[in-house]
Amino acid sequence: MFYILIASVFICVSGLIFAATMLFKGDNEQINDRLQNLTMNNGRGVAKSADEPASLLKSPLDDVPNKIEQFVAKFLNLSAFIDQSAVPISISQFVGLSAGLGTAFSFIYMATSPIKSVTPLVFMVGAMLPFGFVWFKRKSRMKKFGSQLPEALDLICQALRAGQSLPAGIQLVGQQMDEPIGPEFHRVFEQQNLGVSLEDSLKLMLDRIPNLDLQFFVTSVILQRQTGGDLAEILDKIGKLIRERFQIWGQIQALTGEGRLSGIVLLALPPSLFLMMLRLNYDYIMMLFNDPFGQKMLLFGIVMQILGAISIKKIITIKV
Repeated sequence: MFYILIASVFICVSGLIFAATMLFKGDNEQINDRLQNLTMNNGRGVAKSADEPASLLKSPLDDVPNKIEQFVAKFLNLSAFIDQSAVPISISQFVGLSAGLGTAFSFIYMATSPIKSVTPLVFMVGAMLPFGFVWFKRKSRMKKFGSQLPEALDLICQALRAGQSLPAGIQLVGQQMDEPIGPEFHRVFEQQNLGVSLEDSLKLMLDRIPNLDLQFFVTSVILQRQTGGDLAEILDKIGKLIRERFQIWGQIQALTGEGRLSGIVLLALPPSLFLMMLRLNYDYIMMLFNDPFGQKMLLFGIVMQILGAISIKKIITIKV
């Protein structure tokens, strides 16, 4: 038993070291991708359609996705998900980090708990931690971008009313505002300096930041450049609309606070009772894992818990 514990500790420490190495390993892939997007299509920087085949002469020889990236790309767009969170990690590092944490959590659990049948669930929990971290960073970044957008529109309106051009207003936002909206608008300004049309650079920013208010801004700019009109007045109205939406959303959050708290309590109650009963009466809880009917009941309870979470989420979520 002592040697098994030593081996488990060694494997866990190795997995954690590997996961930390994959997370903090410095690389320039994001910079290289940015330079490639700015200089593609013979320096004009116009993005190609997804159906157009890539030319070997226009792409670097080492710009080939590995097997892990090809496998992950078949199921979800993990690259865009990581880019939107601004976490400096590649797909291969993300997958390696997930596998390392899942393995470490599994060996720690097997060394400390007698219930071996739950080990796959523990592995899934450890492997999902990086995804949860990236999801949290992406959500907070998108929320901050949305809160900064009215101020950015005000800066562009002031620049336009002062007689400056729209690219100058975009440059002003990139210089005056913080992350994440400042670097994104500065990237748009750099792209149109390198030959990308302003419409294409704004569409590329919309692909990186899937925000509904930003879509209003991009659509209004494209329509104004095609049909004419007072862009400063249009952006002023969009900024006012965004602020009113935030005000209504705050009122909705206040009115649905009781429902959200009730949902948290109802969803946390079954797992809490399970852990308490596991501590008080171990043999009674183990019937859920050893008895076939108990396994069916446990699976039914998990499914109903998930359905209840989805139902509560639908009730308390009101789109503005």
